[in-house]
Amino acid sequence: MRDILRAVAEGELSVDEAEAALAGYVTSEAGRFDAARESRRGVPEAILAEGKSSAELADLSTSALESTDRAILTRVDAERRTAVVEAIETETDAEVRVEGSTIVAHAPDFEAADLDATVGVVTAGTSDAPAADEAATIATEMGASVERYGDIGVAGVHRLFDHLEALRSAEVLIVAAGREGALPTVVAGLVDTPVIGLPTSIGYGHGGAGEAALSGMLQSCSVLTTVNIDAGFVAGAQAGLIARAIDGAKRA
Repeated sequence: MRDILRAVAEGELSVDEAEAALAGYVTSEAGRFDAARESRRGVPEAILAEGKSSAELADLSTSALESTDRAILTRVDAERRTAVVEAIETETDAEVRVEGSTIVAHAPDFEAADLDATVGVVTAGTSDAPAADEAATIATEMGASVERYGDIGVAGVHRLFDHLEALRSAEVLIVAAGREGALPTVVAGLVDTPVIGLPTSIGYGHGGAGEAALSGMLQSCSVLTTVNIDAGFVAGAQAGLIARAIDGAKRA
């Protein structure tokens, strides 16, 4: 503790960095940022944009950047996206990129992980892209190489077969599908790698809004793991953890 206090006094640590080191989190007017999640759990902390104002998102992003050199914001709608990006770029010297509804900011000193493992992210249709984008971003931020395969749903299953060899070469697959959610089951029956089913809120009428897709994946006769509807962050994090274990085995 004395070393941390001395570093703050000498200007080597910011107040946020010191608080993160001592408590594991950083407190601001907008809430608490879990700065120790990645070291504790292996999964980076993300800021869920839903229910927060642009000012609160910018405040939490600053806390994240000052304590971990990175900020990840998920489910940022178009109305707030521009304002949040502008605030981060104005208040910090971070490099910002936007991936769909996800914003990622890296401080100049950020050191990206680099895993020797590939995550394939598959979508049944273009409407499944938002959840898949979130999953791909998180897997990338955890250090995995990510390959994307889009619009290869079972309504034209020959499109899947065109990519089958590439899918079989991935260490782990995330497969996003809405409607009846059949694609993850089909893929899981054709590959020998872990498959994470990502049901999306696509579909209407009976079983709509992702309900049928979730039920179908849970009832899959092929072996796969299923996350909740539109849970792109969870799917990406699970894939990243698997990729990290594979990388560790390769380096052992």
